[in-house]
Amino acid sequence: MTRGLSPTDYQRSAGWRRSEAVRPLEVHALGDMAEFAGLDDPRLAGWISDGRLTSSGAFVGEMGALRNSALFRGVSLIASSIGMLPLHLMVRDGDRREKAREHPLFRVLHRRPNGYQTASEFKSFMQMAALMDGNAYAMIVRSRGAVRQLVPLKRGSVTPKLSADWTLTFDYQPDRGGKRVLAAEDVFHFRSPVSRDGLKGLSLVDLAAEAIGLATTAERAAARIFKKGAMVSGVLETQKSLGDTAYSRLKSSFDEQYGGVDAESAGGTPLLEEGLQYKAVAASAKDSQHLEQRKFQMEELSRFLGVPRPLLMFDETSWGSGIEQLGLFFVTYCLMPWFVAWEEAVSRSLLSDAEQDTHYAKFNEGALLRGSLKDQAEFFAKSLGSGGSGAYRTPNEVRDAFDLNPVENGDTLPMPSGSQPDQTKETTDG
Repeated sequence: MTRGLSPTDYQRSAGWRRSEAVRPLEVHALGDMAEFAGLDDPRLAGWISDGRLTSSGAFVGEMGALRNSALFRGVSLIASSIGMLPLHLMVRDGDRREKAREHPLFRVLHRRPNGYQTASEFKSFMQMAALMDGNAYAMIVRSRGAVRQLVPLKRGSVTPKLSADWTLTFDYQPDRGGKRVLAAEDVFHFRSPVSRDGLKGLSLVDLAAEAIGLATTAERAAARIFKKGAMVSGVLETQKSLGDTAYSRLKSSFDEQYGGVDAESAGGTPLLEEGLQYKAVAASAKDSQHLEQRKFQMEELSRFLGVPRPLLMFDETSWGSGIEQLGLFFVTYCLMPWFVAWEEAVSRSLLSDAEQDTHYAKFNEGALLRGSLKDQAEFFAKSLGSGGSGAYRTPNEVRDAFDLNPVENGDTLPMPSGSQPDQTKETTDG
């Protein structure tokens, strides 16, 4: 893994010659380097310092990694799922639990974290940063002792530090001015569940760099076949011996009309001479496009992401009746660790010691597990005591799940169907 190199140092490490500097940058398999105007582009140094040189020869940066469809789908799915789920501040009152709507933090988490982002935008961005970098940071803005805003800090600008006396601080390098040291109570930080030092999470791009690089190389190999028009569909055969003049004329004519330099040249009908015969060759699309290798790399990335393969849109075997189980797997084994990371970070950074005894943050993952209308009807009917089972939800709780207004006398648990109050039974016995 090569990081922190200047463009000149990278050229030397890669064995470049001065004459090669004018060649197209894609020749050197440097991924998203094509975005830059040339080697003197000032953005190039920053891009190289954030990239990883892999064993496959591909230089993996963040944008190059996200151009991989499987990785983009997985990161987008996780980040958007976290973004769409409500994050509520809850309060305990004895055995009762309810939303702490009067607490200032409730509005910050649920509706408006700062002046320029919605709640879903903030959560999606922070989750994406935690995935790609291993860490997500936001400045805590307080007023009159209460948290009023959470402002995301620029990615790559914050480094957590633990002093000899176990005091946590954060080194913050803004775009302008010198480095600042932020106290722990001023930074909202959550990280990947996997960490090597207990302070910083591990970056997905760092961990999956080799898999991404190999997938990128395989994709470029397939693209090169189409670009060069190298998919051979047939050969020319003859029993005669062609002279140099006939051979040169035939080769020049055939290449010009049917070989071409792009895929649009394919499919022409050759006009043959000198007793030549055209023999078709059935090339395997699987062999030509390296589909097996590319599919395997997608599977590798699904393991890094923790997302079931069908949800990455490359496996159709589990659709249909198995979609509910896929959703349950996704929430339990992929999203749940992130739920815990968010909820515990809110408690640690945004609540006082006293508030932590009575308040807590909670994702409503039920929004992802509702299933079909039929499944919901059966679930809520049983929760209200249908079929003789004990009710564990009130009518108003069920109505709230569907964003319906409460009804009068709807806050009492229903009696199981078929049962009668004790006083009715006593009257009958008498």
